[in-house]
Order: sequence, then C-alpha cells, then structure tokens
Amino acid sequence: MNGQYVGEGCRRGFWGTWRRNGGWYKAPSEPLLFWSPPGRSSVHGFTLVELLVVITIIGILIALLLPAVQAAREAARRAQCQNNLKQIALALHNYHQALRCFPPGKITEGACCERPSMITWTISILPYLEQQGLYDRYDQTKFNEDPANQFVREAMVQVYICPSDEGARDLDYPESGPGASLQYRRGSYRAMAGMTDGTGWWDDQQNAGQPMKNRGVLHVVADRARPEWSPSEVPRPLSTETIDQIRDGTSNTLLVGEMTTRTHPRRRTFWAYAYTSYNTSGAVPQSRTLLGDYDQCSAIGGTGGDNPCKRGWGSGHPGIIQFALCDGSVRAISQQIDINLFCALATIAGGEPAQLPP
Repeated sequence: MNGQYVGEGCRRGFWGTWRRNGGWYKAPSEPLLFWSPPGRSSVHGFTLVELLVVITIIGILIALLLPAVQAAREAARRAQCQNNLKQIALALHNYHQALRCFPPGKITEGACCERPSMITWTISILPYLEQQGLYDRYDQTKFNEDPANQFVREAMVQVYICPSDEGARDLDYPESGPGASLQYRRGSYRAMAGMTDGTGWWDDQQNAGQPMKNRGVLHVVADRARPEWSPSEVPRPLSTETIDQIRDGTSNTLLVGEMTTRTHPRRRTFWAYAYTSYNTSGAVPQSRTLLGDYDQCSAIGGTGGDNPCKRGWGSGHPGIIQFALCDGSVRAISQQIDINLFCALATIAGGEPAQLPP
C-alpha cells in the first residue's frame, strides 16, 4: 500500500488511516501487530558482544552450580550407603536374637591357603535382609566354590553395594584362593575380624600368635563336626561370638565397614567369597591400610608386606570410611584417624579406653 500512515500507534488494537492520492482510507480491518516508521527495519537481534557476554554468564553459572549438584548427589549416595550399613547391622542383630550368637565370619576347616571354605557371614544373614529365596539356593553341605553355589556367588544383592563404589555391581575373578578361576559378584562391605600385628589374621586359621582379646566379632570359625576338619592345621579353633563377649562395649566396637580400592580391582570386596580377606578385613597399626588404594598401600610397605593391604579399608566417599558399630549405629571415620584408636575399636575384649570422637 503506497501512502502515509497517520494513525496513533503500532500496537494491537490501535487504529489509524492512510492518506493516498489526496484521499483518506481506513486502516485494514485487522488490528495492527507491528509497525515501524518508514525506512526503519522491524528486526532486532543481539550484537556479537552481547552474545559473548550472555555465554560467559551462563558458563560462570554452570561452573558455580556443578560442584553444588555433585555435592548433593554424593550426599544422597552417602546417605544410601549409611542406610545399607544400618540394615546389615540390624540383620546381624536379628540373627543373634534368633540363634543366640553372631554368625561366623566364615567357616574354614584348615589353614590357609587354597583350602575351600563353607558358608560366610554375608550369606548367613540373607534371610534377615529379605533374601530368603537366595539363601535357600545356597547348599551348605557343599563348599563355597562348588558349582552348586554358583547362582548365589554371582547374585547381586543391592544392600551390599554402596552407590559411591564404582564397579561394585560387576562380576569379576578374585585374585587368589580356590575361587580365583570363578566369577563372583563384587560388593562394598567387609566384616571386622579383629586386630593383629600384621603377622597373623583372624579371617583364616593362621592366628595362633594373636592374643585372643584382640579378635573381632566376625572372625573365622572351624566346624569340628565336619569330615574336612583338620586339628593339625587348626591349633586354636574359634567359635562364634555373642553380645556378652563384647566387653569393650557395643558402641565402641566396629562391626562392618566399607572396603574398596581404586587400583587392583581383583583385590576388591566379593561379597559371597568366603576365602580369607575378600569379605572380611582387619585392623593393623599401619595407616596405609586406610588409603583405599591397594597398589599404593603395597608400595609403601611395612610389616606383613602386602597382606595388611589385602585386609585394608576404603570407600568412594571423600576422606571418610563408614562403619556400622556393634550397637547398630553407623559412623563416618576419617581416613586420618589415629591408627592406634582404630585398632582399639576393632577388638571386642582388648580393654582399651577407646571411643570415637563425636
């Protein structure tokens, strides 16, 4: 339309007239949406500088928010891990209430090494973790490594997996023992078997040189009724423990804790593998065992070589390892804890005045 617009404005609902060839004409019957004076463009956009400023601001906001998002996610994972440990501790207490004792850490009839084992604590408490069906699949008349128990060895039990423990859901081959050629499901938690000086262990039958007061709640046990029982290999057969035997106090004694390693994955936790240290660790007066890094622990060295590293502790949580205590509570223990205090907390009758700081 050639002519000049002389109306009042350019917004919706405003009307005007056009002057053309000396006459006056009404504006179109539809309301005008936009209008620009002659010679001006109605298209506006960002300049390059404005666009760069916006992109920079968005990048800064993302950089500020990302750590907060990651911290929130880790807090949620840590809370779930804490809940797992609470459920495990409750299951152990329910087992104790039903059978008047805690389960054996594991049953092994002879000395280390390569001797097959029987049942272990993680399998014994399955009925108290709402896993009765899985428990029923385990043949207790057969060895842990027997083909009849493959289904249980490879099963995934969610309560045994910490969300911060990457790779804990995988199947893998343990590095040693009679099950080294078999696949086992990984896990995140190990029982505390007790304190040693690094020359003997409460997770197998090589503990004759360790004071009995230094044992933990969930250590190795020998079943002398079985035909595989070898008294010559087990000079000091141990039996299961009760609440009354925790003389150091249930709130001052470690029960179950986290164990993973950033290196050497075949030395991780395997929840159903009863052989020595794969689901049971201990306390040794060597701070290297709390690094959560098997290779670094071995490189540092110390009494016992790499054997204390096999029985170390570690988690996917920055700076801490979570433990369930014998009273059912769960505490986060710093990786920088005084190692002598940590060892004192591992025993059930050591008599040490040990107590975790609030």
